[in-house]
Amino acid sequence: MNTFFPLLMSKPVLVGLHLGFAIIGIDFFLWLLGEFIAEPVKRFRLRIVAFIGLAGFLLSWIIGGYYYIKFYGPLVKPIIKAGAAPWAHAVAMETKEHVFLFIIPMALTALFISFLSKEQFSNSKLKLPTILFIGSMVAVALAIGAMGYIISAAARWS
Repeated sequence: MNTFFPLLMSKPVLVGLHLGFAIIGIDFFLWLLGEFIAEPVKRFRLRIVAFIGLAGFLLSWIIGGYYYIKFYGPLVKPIIKAGAAPWAHAVAMETKEHVFLFIIPMALTALFISFLSKEQFSNSKLKLPTILFIGSMVAVALAIGAMGYIISAAARWS
């Protein structure tokens, strides 16, 4: 146990977990998008898919926050700012630091929508707004992922 925990909290493992859970969140919300497009019949499945997507984003958020405090701020940020692409922090990371705040409330909203009954959902004409909303959330999450790639590349090239 004494050798496992430090390995689990290492930079590469934390980055991998952060990315992995974000991918799970994106994948499950893409699945949820497909469920809403295809006239969902199984409301229970909608809820499970939305909950797993939310859990993926929450875990990515928590792990990313720990990585940011423990490693990025004191170790990686100075390397990027002194390297060949200081704009990667100034633009990509600063944007990512603010835009990521939208992901959890958006995921919660999608989860809450999945708890509407079929009649409530149909009668309120929420289908198109829900599809657009979940599609926007996935696009925001993918944009955050692209920013993460830029930041990681800048750290590797510095």
